[in-house]
Amino acid sequence: MTYVVCVGLATLDTIFAVPRHPGPDDRVVASELVVAGGGPAATAAVALARAGVRTLFVGAVGDDEVGRTIRADLEREGVDVSELALVRGATSPQSSILVGGKSRTIVHFRGDARLELSERADELCRAAAWVHVDHVGYAAAPNGVRLSIDGGNPIDDLQLAGVALYAPTDRELKARFGTAAGALAAGAELVVVTSGAGGSTAYSPDTTIEVPGHPVDVVSTLGAGDVFHGALLAQLVRNVPVDRALAAANRTAALSCRALDGRSAIPTLEEVA
Repeated sequence: MTYVVCVGLATLDTIFAVPRHPGPDDRVVASELVVAGGGPAATAAVALARAGVRTLFVGAVGDDEVGRTIRADLEREGVDVSELALVRGATSPQSSILVGGKSRTIVHFRGDARLELSERADELCRAAAWVHVDHVGYAAAPNGVRLSIDGGNPIDDLQLAGVALYAPTDRELKARFGTAAGALAAGAELVVVTSGAGGSTAYSPDTTIEVPGHPVDVVSTLGAGDVFHGALLAQLVRNVPVDRALAAANRTAALSCRALDGRSAIPTLEEVA
């Protein structure tokens, strides 16, 4: 059976809607509070699962209450968490996020659960249609797999030779490679650049495909890029042409912005069609 493996960070996010971002020694009163799962690779996994793709998440959290909550949340979404390790004695990653207007402030606690692929996880990655990694999962990815890289966060010692899909933000692309041509020259087979509300653009050695964003009344853009990556892979794993895949991923990511957190408003494949 065809499936996708997502490797990397899973967090628990506490999200506050605020009228403005506080300054030093300041205090604001939140109008809304949501506690939800987060993390780039984990949120991509949820987007894949909602699109009907069999999905396995590989990661590590602590064996604390936060870690068990992270695991249970992914499991409820239909994500296979058999390779999400609950590391004894470790603390789990979590974030506090203030969302105000069109911007957000994030305080992230990394925790100390170390991600290491088990022999079974390695075998599952090698048999997967795609392996999608974020900045935490990149170093753990096995060689020789069909690799998709979330380039939204800086990655140390990033190498694109043989990478099937590199998906950075426009800002991170400029900082790392300058242009999409630079990323292609570094070895990526396909480069997909996200530009927020502006949509996304796919670059290959032969073609450039630009697809505008999907209009939506935005509550929060938290996790939208992660949702885009999962939705894009959900299309590519079905061999949908790139232009249609980008349009579906743009729409999915936009609709996910209808809620304060990054997951609850992710649409199903039927909602996007």
